[in-house]
Amino acid sequence: MSGEEPKTGQTLSVLAHYGFIDLAIAADNLEQLSAKSKFQQTHLLENLGKTANPDQALTYLLRINEIQPLQTLSEPALARLALVVGASEALAEFLLRTPEALELFESEPSSSQQFDLVANPSWETTDTSFSRAVTELRRNYRKALLQIAIWDLSRSDAAESVQAVAASLAKLAAAALDGGLKLARLQLLHNKSLGEYQHQEIDATKLAIIGMGKGGAGELNYISDVDVIFVAEGAGLDTERMLEIATKLATRTMRIMDETNIEPGLWQVDANLRPEGKAGALVRTLDSHLAYYARWAENWEFQALIKANPIAGDIELGNAYRDSLQSLIWQSSKRENFVESVQAMRERVTANIPSEELDRQIKLGVGGLRDIEFTVQLLQLVHGRDDGSVHAPDTLTAIKQLSTAGYIGRQEAEEFSNHYKFLRLLEHRIQLTQLRRTHLMPDVELKQRAIARAINKDWSAKDLLEHWQKVKSAVRSLHQKIFYRPLLVAVSKSDGGLVLSSEQVLDRLSAIGFLDPKGAATHIEALTSGLARRAQIQRQLLPVLLEWFGNGTDPDSALLAFRRLSENLGESHWYLRMLRDASGAAERLTYALSTSKLATSLLELIPEGAAWLEDPKLLSPISLEALSQESDSIAERYEDLEDFAKAVRHIRRRETLRLGLGWLVGEQTLARISNGLTNLNDWYLVSLTKEILRQKAPGLDLGIVAMGRFGGSELVFGSDADVMFVYGEQAKGESSQKDAELVIDSLRTLAKDPQLEFELDLDLRPEGKNGPIARSIDSYAAYYSRWGDVWENQALLRARMMFGSDKLVQAFSTLVDEYRYPKELPSSSIIEIRRIKARVESERLPQGADPKRHLKLGRGSLSDIEWLVQLLQLQFGNLYPKVRTPKTLEGLESLVKHGILEAHDARVLLESWNLCSSVRSAIVLATGRKSDMLPIDRKQLESISRILKYPRNSATALEEDYLAKTRRARMVFERVFFA
Repeated sequence: MSGEEPKTGQTLSVLAHYGFIDLAIAADNLEQLSAKSKFQQTHLLENLGKTANPDQALTYLLRINEIQPLQTLSEPALARLALVVGASEALAEFLLRTPEALELFESEPSSSQQFDLVANPSWETTDTSFSRAVTELRRNYRKALLQIAIWDLSRSDAAESVQAVAASLAKLAAAALDGGLKLARLQLLHNKSLGEYQHQEIDATKLAIIGMGKGGAGELNYISDVDVIFVAEGAGLDTERMLEIATKLATRTMRIMDETNIEPGLWQVDANLRPEGKAGALVRTLDSHLAYYARWAENWEFQALIKANPIAGDIELGNAYRDSLQSLIWQSSKRENFVESVQAMRERVTANIPSEELDRQIKLGVGGLRDIEFTVQLLQLVHGRDDGSVHAPDTLTAIKQLSTAGYIGRQEAEEFSNHYKFLRLLEHRIQLTQLRRTHLMPDVELKQRAIARAINKDWSAKDLLEHWQKVKSAVRSLHQKIFYRPLLVAVSKSDGGLVLSSEQVLDRLSAIGFLDPKGAATHIEALTSGLARRAQIQRQLLPVLLEWFGNGTDPDSALLAFRRLSENLGESHWYLRMLRDASGAAERLTYALSTSKLATSLLELIPEGAAWLEDPKLLSPISLEALSQESDSIAERYEDLEDFAKAVRHIRRRETLRLGLGWLVGEQTLARISNGLTNLNDWYLVSLTKEILRQKAPGLDLGIVAMGRFGGSELVFGSDADVMFVYGEQAKGESSQKDAELVIDSLRTLAKDPQLEFELDLDLRPEGKNGPIARSIDSYAAYYSRWGDVWENQALLRARMMFGSDKLVQAFSTLVDEYRYPKELPSSSIIEIRRIKARVESERLPQGADPKRHLKLGRGSLSDIEWLVQLLQLQFGNLYPKVRTPKTLEGLESLVKHGILEAHDARVLLESWNLCSSVRSAIVLATGRKSDMLPIDRKQLESISRILKYPRNSATALEEDYLAKTRRARMVFERVFFA
């Protein structure tokens, strides 16, 4: 296309291809510009098509050409000029009023510049020349700003250049303040209306300008308020006189930046971060600053001081200010509720955003820059107290330092950095347009399109908004995960890391609760020694974890278990990240290790189970269907029966661990745990039985009948699996009894687990230990009709057919219903049941056992409640179908509904049954061993009480609760059972 080409439809489509919107005007302007400059239209289009707003760029190139012919520019300079005027109306207007700045486009852009905006000011400066000096300072500033923009807009990956651009902008702002202070000294000397001051007084007054916020951190925006604090000293001067002069200097410096002048103001200097804010003195001495921060400063002020750095004026005084405050800054996290106050402040910032700006805020809104900055600063303040490697004032360097030191995961750090760069780039491009202070996404699509193209030439406005929404969502997720990390609160309240060479370590470990502090110190050294990232993170975690271990009942065993677990999982990327970052995971793990020997032993076998603590939802029982699918899959992989059994045993251990952790951390109720354990035992026996039948007796119709608590789906940790076996008809010539015994013997062998005890108890079968281990349906029918005792009928109340063919299940259920729900229960049977109950209490209670403390056979404990419910079921089960349930608590509820049992009596029985069941389960979790006695040992009682969510030191409270509830239950039992 040449300068003479007509405006055809083809021309307009080409213009659209290059990103123009107003095609007709663009075609006219392009033709004019090509005619008036040496550049052909094709060359102009190539350059304009790379700009954020081609229409705007073309318009400004045409206007600039009227003032300064573009033919004087080289081709690279034209390309740079097009990028700038296409991205920034403000800089384009500056070029129109300062055309000599066009020469800056000829130089190859650079990110490393030194700025001196007021060179060699003269003491003979008059008011008129002073005004010209301010004009010169501002023009020099904008020329330097233009050079930064040229370099920025020329980058192929602008996001990666954000840090360098922000640092250059901060340097430039510092140079402007430094130049402004020089001019202020001149003005104060020559303008007597400002006060009568001697040359020596002004010279002797040292004023340091401390950059705060992004200016102090070296990460400034294109346009922003520049936050500062002023510090003054004056050797040999009266303090009051010195502060008066310093205040005049500070005031004049601030005004030089934004007062009326032929060249527009730069930006506002904001000194509101000074002590006492707007109400405080503008300038203070160093001692005055230190006194304020030591006594009166709020938590947020120390957060702001992370970024404090001298940027102008007397740098030596500024360094003294910064260095003097370091200990106060990095010890501030020890303050009471420090972490919570920082978190609350972030929430207040979000809450105060006007509703119409909520969805447009890049800086303050949800998923914005403040989420990243507050997160990083909180981590710095909490961990920087003991670790000087994380003190960087700027955000990107701080993220890198926090990651290197292990306080943020590498992946999280990379995501945070990338998102921060994008948001800063977005902010830069929006501000560059008008050089106005804003953090809002434009609400006009054409403006959004220009911003999108300024970031990625191929993006539409929709592409920009979609990407921004993804970034916001990711930032918010990371912010919530890290900013509200419970570990932060704990670390802020701890006394810092353990130094193993310290003589106080053993005393401190003893004070925490370790009985073997030397052994604990050995474990700590093993966990924290070396330079590996794993050791770094352990050094952060352990001071807090040790305190949490101490809150448990056995911190020594817990620390040893934690060491073993960490050695097993230390190379797993998720493990230490979970402990550091996941909400509550570390505390849940320490609680489990320090209160439960069963969970500890299972975690050693299945260390990957610790991952469930990150998400408590993973501690819910797995359904029977899901377990069955898993065992079916295993059966397809293993032909060898022993190999199959090993895999199934591993799943049982795994799911027992899941259930144990679920109850320990308070995510699961006793009812859900009982149901989960029942399903697990059902699955365990069924999966083994099915595979044994398949391989050893494929024609046998064998059924398993769950009895006792197993039949009632009321298992607790450590419960036996009471069962009976029944078989149906088999083909002629085959011995069903022999095959059944073979299968059951194999099942008993394969079900045994040396790592997690499994007791298959067949003692409730007809004739007990003397009877055959399996019977046919006919044999059961014959036995119950001729020899069955009333207690055996009572035991059938909890019989639940858990495995067998439909025909076998139906036949057995029909048979036992006749005996467990009789049409009438003779009074002789009632008397016999009462007699047997009394005999059980006297004969089966272990010798020397306190009947008030036996959880199963004791007064008001499980057997009292279960026998009472079962007696009433035998009496009324035939009349009321809903009373027919193998579950004790469901039976209680049904008896109340039918008016057989008073509601208040049922409530007393329910409370005792739940507590006895919970204590039995907690004993196994705490000790790893089964016991039916409420312990006398206070330490064991304390462990049990903690598992049952009693507060610390509640051994006596648990004991009193147990004795009171069982006593009340016994009273109900005696009154109703013997009525």
